[in-house]
Amino acid sequence: MKPVTERAGSFAGYNRRKFIYNVSTAVGAGLILSSPIAGLAAEPEKKEETYTVKQIMDLFIKDVPGGVLSETVDTLKAGSPDTKVTGIVTTMFATIAVIRNAIDLGANFIIAHEPTFYNHEDKTDWLQDDKVYRYKANLLKEHNIAVWRNHDYIHHLVPDGVTMGVLDQLGWQKYADKDLPNRVNIPAIPLKELIRHTKAKLNIEKVRYMGDPLQKCSKVLLLPGAAGGRTQIESIEKYRPDVLMAGEISEWETAEYVRDALAKGDNLSLIVLGHIASEEPGSEYMLTWLKKNVPGVKATHVPSGHSLTYM
Repeated sequence: MKPVTERAGSFAGYNRRKFIYNVSTAVGAGLILSSPIAGLAAEPEKKEETYTVKQIMDLFIKDVPGGVLSETVDTLKAGSPDTKVTGIVTTMFATIAVIRNAIDLGANFIIAHEPTFYNHEDKTDWLQDDKVYRYKANLLKEHNIAVWRNHDYIHHLVPDGVTMGVLDQLGWQKYADKDLPNRVNIPAIPLKELIRHTKAKLNIEKVRYMGDPLQKCSKVLLLPGAAGGRTQIESIEKYRPDVLMAGEISEWETAEYVRDALAKGDNLSLIVLGHIASEEPGSEYMLTWLKKNVPGVKATHVPSGHSLTYM
């Protein structure tokens, strides 16, 4: 589970100082042109570009069809929009570990895809006396770190930035439907081989699945994050995939639907990747965007890692 009103203005470019030599009036022009000082003066003096947090936010929003959203959770969770950015970290969750990593990198702007304070809207009124919340909030404040959640906007890109990040990591760009990249037609392989490929490419230790490991899979429906049971079920009926690859599911909804579909005799499988694993590539997509559009600022992707492990 891809915000602010003012558009970004023009940004400072490199200052170039031009030294003009009037050779016709110079005495000993040959000496002047061969002088080490003249050689140095001929080189342009570079000045690093600087951006505020708000300028970078606005620059990204400018790429989103429709621009600023009237309702969004994509707000600053910490810090000031006027902070001059020294470095950027992209990640799924701005965990304490990620914040410490940002500090070590000299980065004061974290762009996270998911909430920072344990609920969808990052409401903190109920957390004011919570020691974990206070520690995290104080750590961000102490180091003057701004945190922006980029969830709705990256999902509103056309095509969806998170989906494109996943396709890129899986190596499936050439197989994706041009109009709906979530529909992927890969060369047919057994379900167990598809699972093996996915685990290796997305760095997943284990996945949950339903279906025959030997079932041939070609038509893949990719729904990262938490699309919701109704969306997942309606999409199965509409697109008739061989396999649904979802981020996370409600076990009493999508899993039960697939179980009944299998009992009915449908050629259908389900792979549950996990929410973080299915959307982390979106933060790498964000990193690529930053390197292209804000080249003067150091940007680093710091994976937040999986919160749960298997025993």
